Amino acid sequence: MKYFIVALWSLLLSVTAVHAQSNYRVSSGDTLSIEVLEDPQLSREVLVVPGGTISFPFVGTVRAAGRTVEQIRASIVNGISSNFAAEPTVFVSVSALREREEREPAEPVTMNVYFLGEVTTPGLREVTPGTTFLQGMSQAGGFTPFAATKRIQLRRTNRKTGAQSTSVINYRALSQGAGLSRSIRLQEGDVILVPGRRLFE
Repeated sequence: MKYFIVALWSLLLSVTAVHAQSNYRVSSGDTLSIEVLEDPQLSREVLVVPGGTISFPFVGTVRAAGRTVEQIRASIVNGISSNFAAEPTVFVSVSALREREEREPAEPVTMNVYFLGEVTTPGLREVTPGTTFLQGMSQAGGFTPFAATKRIQLRRTNRKTGAQSTSVINYRALSQGAGLSRSIRLQEGDVILVPGRRLFE
């Protein structure tokens, strides 16, 4: 009697699980629980492999990914029925879902770049790594009418040695189609200084 009650309880749990999961589409990495009442030796838990299939005795490979548990159950019943006098009673449920990483989107990393002199909005700008000189200038709002765009200074400090270097950029030539030997990408702490025009400049 005790074993009958345990079997009945397991059956009720299986029926409830199947009902709750009836619309769920199985994915690779999920674990399925398969019970065959007429032959408990066939009951087992199987992993849906990356190819989206499972293996089951007398059936072989069964496609599982993208299907409901009812569709998988039907395939198993069809595959093992020839080994029973009557259609076997099979229950299929999802016992474990694939582990999915659920991380909050990382805050975008930014760098501090400083714009001084004849720019529309001087001051600190936070830019993303990979931002080029031209992209940075656009974020600073461009130049004032008094900007000496032929001799913009890019001042950079080596973070390891503390040594400072200055590069002169001819923006006017760039705006007229001149190319750069390499794209100038801004770095943390860069200072872009736009001087004012001289009298006859």
